[in-house]
Amino acid sequence: MSMPLYVAPEQLMKDRADFARKGIARGRSVAVSRYADGILLVAENRSRALHKISEVYDRIGFAAVGRYNEFEHLRVLGIRSADLRGYSYARADVTGRALANMYAQFLGTIFSTSGEKPYEVELAVAELGEEPAGDVIYRLSYDGSVADEETFAVMGGSADAITKAIEPDWRPDLPLAEALQLTVRGLATSTDGANAATGEPGLLAPEALEAAVLDRTRPQERKFRRLTEPALAELLGAKA
Repeated sequence: MSMPLYVAPEQLMKDRADFARKGIARGRSVAVSRYADGILLVAENRSRALHKISEVYDRIGFAAVGRYNEFEHLRVLGIRSADLRGYSYARADVTGRALANMYAQFLGTIFSTSGEKPYEVELAVAELGEEPAGDVIYRLSYDGSVADEETFAVMGGSADAITKAIEPDWRPDLPLAEALQLTVRGLATSTDGANAATGEPGLLAPEALEAAVLDRTRPQERKFRRLTEPALAELLGAKA
């Protein structure tokens, strides 16, 4: 009778991490950034049917990169959890921190369970505060680790290059047009700095983007607003 093959726990975790990272690296990048009136969420996404960016609750947004069916499952799970908590207690009790903790526990459990494939996803949970100081962005990795980002978060295979492109010019008081232009220039570095449609350096066309904001100036209780293609074209064409 042959002996079962032994794999050291350290090697098992390394293999699972490498597997998840490779899957995430294949996805086009997503950036979530604070700006003067709220939080901006931008993804390079040429599909009109599949969304990488979504509303979860009144003041909470969700962005993800990686395997679509996996992060879509997490998105729906988050919406159901937020709705249940808001209905059972109060809408003010639904927080980005609670949602990030739930995602962290779920992803961490899946990652450490040897019988399950780790999720090939990275997530960002953004919550809009009453004042700019209350804005928070949580970035969650495939293993359930959570990072509290004070400025902006970039996810995907080209995250380091995009971060280096955005960081020097980023300011928390940037107006929406400037914040969007800066973020899109950063995302363009993931396509070797050129728009695949136009070939122009440092540009991504509006039809190649998905974007939304959590807008503090919006009078409605729900602060999430998608930026349409015409709105993106106008903002990207505005003089900084």
